[in-house]
Amino acid sequence: MQILTTLLLVLVFGPPAAAETIYVSNEQDNTVAVVDGATMTLQAAIDVGRRPRGMALSVDKKTLFVAEGDDNRIDVVDLAKRQVVGQLPSGADPEFFVVHPDGKRLFVANENDNQVSVVDIAGAKIIGTVDVGVEPEGMAISADGRTVACTSETTSMVHLIDATALELIDNLLVDTRPRAAAFSVDGKQLWVSSEIRGTVTIFDTATRAQTGKIEFEVPGIRREGVQAVGIEMSRDGATAYVALGPANRVAEVDTKTFTVRRLYLVGQRPWHVALSGDQKQLISANGNSGDISFIDLENREVVKSLPVGRGPWGVVIGP
Repeated sequence: MQILTTLLLVLVFGPPAAAETIYVSNEQDNTVAVVDGATMTLQAAIDVGRRPRGMALSVDKKTLFVAEGDDNRIDVVDLAKRQVVGQLPSGADPEFFVVHPDGKRLFVANENDNQVSVVDIAGAKIIGTVDVGVEPEGMAISADGRTVACTSETTSMVHLIDATALELIDNLLVDTRPRAAAFSVDGKQLWVSSEIRGTVTIFDTATRAQTGKIEFEVPGIRREGVQAVGIEMSRDGATAYVALGPANRVAEVDTKTFTVRRLYLVGQRPWHVALSGDQKQLISANGNSGDISFIDLENREVVKSLPVGRGPWGVVIGP
């Protein structure tokens, strides 16, 4: 009888949502907060190296890589054990990085050395470097694994790198202090946020020509207080979410028209954002208020703020 009841519930309401875990790097606490996505509660804090910022999951989603800026390394976190089980070299002052789709390499932005380091994960060694502009930060990689994009804050450029040859392909000028980069789902566009100008510049990846620019405005906030930072693309490619830093907002953007559909009021200085697996929830890491905001995308509202530690910077959602 119980089995029949369960089956009927599944048929009527659909299967239960898969449990997800939210990981947040706390830059000032030297921890990664572990949050239950279903209950929206803090479960644990994993001790990591000094000044954790960028994070990424391994291809099999069993491992979390964490960039430790003041320790010049990448920590390897076993998610089942919730502890650091290894370290990878990263070059000086790693801030952000991406995992190659083949799961074998990391591409790391070295802010102090003005270069991108390529790390062999299995061999735990740096196998190459590519010189880029001054103060590289944002990193993105195309779905086919052929092209890496790296933003350089002081040079105000996004650099395109051949991921196989490890050679610089092109340098594209953007607005002042670019922070994040993201490829569109179909790979035809590259989006780059610029913090000081509060804009996102869009490029055609085939021609490398600029095809659009989004300028963000928040009622009641001066232009210099609206600073575009982290970018997250929806799985269907129709929407981009952009963290607006000291404006305390996250913008929802139509990727076809390049228009802002709505703004969500979140915590103080959202830096990065991440989508849940079912695409129904968006999480923002709010650096100055020490919390994360849960945004219900179906009902278009912020439903909760949860303290997670000091200086939340990056956010990743995994199983």
